[in-house]
Amino acid sequence: MGKGGCQPGTIRCSECPGYPYSGQMADLDSTPASPTSPTETQQTAAVVYNPIKVDIDALRAAVDSAAADAGWGESVWLETSIDDVGQKVTREAVDLGVDLVITAGGDGTVRAVAEALRGSGIPLALLPSGTGNLLARNLKLTLNDMPGSVIAAFEGVDRPIDLGVIDIERENRTRDRHVFVVLAGMGIDAKMIANTDDDLKAKAGIAAYVSAITKSLRDPHELHMQFKLDDEPTKRATVHTVMIGNCGSLPANILLMPNAVVDDGLFDLLLMRPGGLFGWIRVWVKVAWLNGIVRRTKAGRALAGEHRNDGDLHYRTGTRFVARLSRPEEIELDGDGFGKATAFNAWIEPGALKVRVPADAD
Repeated sequence: MGKGGCQPGTIRCSECPGYPYSGQMADLDSTPASPTSPTETQQTAAVVYNPIKVDIDALRAAVDSAAADAGWGESVWLETSIDDVGQKVTREAVDLGVDLVITAGGDGTVRAVAEALRGSGIPLALLPSGTGNLLARNLKLTLNDMPGSVIAAFEGVDRPIDLGVIDIERENRTRDRHVFVVLAGMGIDAKMIANTDDDLKAKAGIAAYVSAITKSLRDPHELHMQFKLDDEPTKRATVHTVMIGNCGSLPANILLMPNAVVDDGLFDLLLMRPGGLFGWIRVWVKVAWLNGIVRRTKAGRALAGEHRNDGDLHYRTGTRFVARLSRPEEIELDGDGFGKATAFNAWIEPGALKVRVPADAD
């Protein structure tokens, strides 16, 4: 029975995870098989890689060399696919009892691997290989040094970070659970991703988002939602965008959430509702100039002073955010579209993922 007297698997009361939803809740958690070390004397790594994002021959050479130098055994190689972007093969690695999972791919691969490693205690090492490299940027890891990143994977130290977890309710009342390492969002960011041409993104990188942003800004629809933050009373709001961030730094020097910390046990909530063209200009000045440039230095933070909420941007922090929308809306996690949602329940799990970083990292 649940704390509130509910049957297992049914979420009905405020004492159960997922409140205030009712009905069967999909749970991605699973108890892994008892790990058995592939070798008795050597540690072993698994490499989960996206074949589209990496030079596999160069990657194998670098990993084999670094593993041998560090005294590790032969690595396990697991390839992602359209049908399995990383969760299934990572669970295979967990079942094998590996000591480390190295991921080489884009933000979607990193998110999927983190989802499968959630709470396992097995560290994740990043080999930045995509367009955004969002988690690597927020951890201030080197983005363009694959050999150095491989060496750090075997010789670095583990840093526990928080994970965002979200239950998404669909129009047909089904629910699915996912994690996010950087942010979850509805509004302009989710619409932008839905409007981005994947082929152009592969060829032009971040530049592919320009036309998608323009198209998204023309969308007149706003988000009408009823929401609850932690134990506060339920409220209603009309906003253009809502974002829940575990980290705050994005590509193009954009610091969307200047106070977000990846291991503070909190998420940062951003509600955005610019008023017309001048409102968007004010948002751009605050995000790109004040946050992206001025607040990155100690002197700049003193000059800018503390951030003040206003009608355009409203920031909060918390540990759980539950929202229900007036109609299905696009939702994104770590830069990938996850279809449309009618409601969601997001929370933070402190220290649920270990990330391998260089020993001399700040």
